[in-house]
Amino acid sequence: MMDRRKVRVGIDVGGTFTDAAVIDNETYEVITKMKIPTTHHDEDGVAKGIVQILNQILESQGILPDDVTFIAHGTTQATNALLEGDVARVGIIGMGSGLDGISARSESNPGNIELAPGKYLKTYHTYLDSKNLKEEDIAAAIDDLAKQGAEVIVASEAYSVDDPTNELRVVEIAHKKGIYATGGHEISQLYGLKTRTRTAVVNASLIPKMMETANMTEKSVKNANIKSPLMIMRCDGGVMSIDEVRKRPILTMLSGLAAGVAGALMYEKISDGIFFEVGGTSVDISVIKNGKVMIKNAQVGGHRTYLQSLDVRTLGIAGGSMIKVANGRIIDIGPRSAHIAGKEYEAFAPSDQIVQPKVKFISPRDGDPQEYVICESGNGKDYSYTLAGAANILGYIPEGDYAEGNKVSAISAWEALAAHVGLTVEEAARAVMNIAIDKTMKTVNDMIEDYELDRSFVTLVGGGGSGAVLVPAMAEREHMKFRIANNAPYVSTIGVALAMVKEQLERTVVNPTEGDIKRIRAEVLERIVKSGASEDTVEVTIEIDSQKNILRAIATGSTELRSKELGQEAMSIEDMRTTAAQSVDQPVESTVLAAQTGRWSVFSNERVKKSFFGLMKKRTTYASVLDREGVVRFKKGNVQFTKITKSQFGGYLGEFLDDNTIYSDANATIPKAFVFYKEKMLDLTGMQTKEQLMSILEIETEMLVAEDELIVIAYQ
Repeated sequence: MMDRRKVRVGIDVGGTFTDAAVIDNETYEVITKMKIPTTHHDEDGVAKGIVQILNQILESQGILPDDVTFIAHGTTQATNALLEGDVARVGIIGMGSGLDGISARSESNPGNIELAPGKYLKTYHTYLDSKNLKEEDIAAAIDDLAKQGAEVIVASEAYSVDDPTNELRVVEIAHKKGIYATGGHEISQLYGLKTRTRTAVVNASLIPKMMETANMTEKSVKNANIKSPLMIMRCDGGVMSIDEVRKRPILTMLSGLAAGVAGALMYEKISDGIFFEVGGTSVDISVIKNGKVMIKNAQVGGHRTYLQSLDVRTLGIAGGSMIKVANGRIIDIGPRSAHIAGKEYEAFAPSDQIVQPKVKFISPRDGDPQEYVICESGNGKDYSYTLAGAANILGYIPEGDYAEGNKVSAISAWEALAAHVGLTVEEAARAVMNIAIDKTMKTVNDMIEDYELDRSFVTLVGGGGSGAVLVPAMAEREHMKFRIANNAPYVSTIGVALAMVKEQLERTVVNPTEGDIKRIRAEVLERIVKSGASEDTVEVTIEIDSQKNILRAIATGSTELRSKELGQEAMSIEDMRTTAAQSVDQPVESTVLAAQTGRWSVFSNERVKKSFFGLMKKRTTYASVLDREGVVRFKKGNVQFTKITKSQFGGYLGEFLDDNTIYSDANATIPKAFVFYKEKMLDLTGMQTKEQLMSILEIETEMLVAEDELIVIAYQ
């Protein structure tokens, strides 16, 4: 009997549409994709749409439930709930004792948290001395908070990250009373009671709503007889099991934004880039550096939380953005879109529908200025002027693209607008496009600066249904490289289907010892396996932030053994050499392949600068490390590198580090180091001492044998 092909299913629940994609588990080719309207108003909510699309997409390809090896969904539900203030009321039990108790009383009471203008998360607070904490005191406090209106309980004690016993007692008693509850230590292991409590409160406020959807979605997957456990997208680009969502729904906040860039990275060989997911109403912008997505602490209502999520910046500019006109000239584009105004795009109108066009001014929503311009056709039909119309008129949309419209209709409609503002059709379209580019580039320039990207090496990547509306024109005007992502309209859904399980732990530790590092490594491993990863696939990265005294462990793995890389071809050495030279802005002729091991190739370039009448020479070595697909994962000037075997850790590696250490009267500053071996890239730049660096290296490479090779790069 022939083997049936195994598939991965990704479902992305958006504000307008629910998308699904089915992907071959071996080759990663997209077998089929589908869109249906999101079922916000069904009594089963968005879960209903997930069931519908799952049944339809599997039936359409004759896929059996047993063929599904991985199923995951991404959702904007948590983000939308926070934006709309659709959250549960939270009761907080603050705890502490002695002198710490005085500050714990106020620090565990965040008050009402503003989520969006005029929308608040309501909290109630009580305080218990944890010195002689009795069961009846806890029970009475929970009853009192519930009476006031609390639907979920948060237990938050000073130093609970060191000993969570009391928080766990509160959670247990609340559960016995049938009330949802969570402890601050479950969300973050960092000191800082104020921020930890706030993060836990935001998390708790989402639990009832997310619980409902999670239960319903899980039931529908089981009813479809799919054995594979349902995974949910996290805000850092990974996935986690549905059980973990029930405890930590906050991790799904902003996850819809993470899915798109995760999908783009899977398919596009991007080293340094800016990714734009352009929809109908807004664009989400994120940064890729050294082949990785950039992450930061998320904010809620302007307050910092301990939630690590993708650094995504959202602007009200997209394919459907409407045009504002005042005093006979074009003044702005967005933030309102044709979708919000309930109008069709002029660029998608049949040619015979635009007759005797006239401009008409509307305010899309109550309170909006009456400056948004639409096209009134002689046959009584209205169409919105859009950015997509401008892009189609200017010829930026490739043939067959999702955003390709009817150029004839767009030009007919724009003749009325152009006449109103005293320009040609093309000049009017160009004016609109330039405003959109100016607004977007302001954010792009900020991000290039924040992450110290080299502008000449950055690629702009367009994703989403309207990627081609904005990105090609922007790249042309700014003299930057660009590309439109493969399967751009479904890039988020593909990202969900291909995502890896992810977990992260952060601890407040001053000068971590080898014991601290081993402990956090073991703990994050336990957590990720609970989250659904197969232990053999897990990779753990340790980071030490000495300025903030944070020890961080990041684990990624897959739900089943994934023996091969994404069906990507290895890049030829010649092509790699060209990419490497471009990455450090050096000539290809003088770029050489200097070392190789595992999936890694190091290319180097030496530049000699003469000064002081040619008597002094300064040598700078540039190094660029590429993986086998040709993605640049590290690039820098002024580096030293060496290739060693595991057996050389004690002697030669120690000497290499000493040679690159700067000694002063006060201390020794060890170099920043990266180590490459087999499939792994190890970032050791946070280490403060040689001993720390060596002990992490020993832990990370304990499975290597004496003759296994590693490449070490050092710089100050």
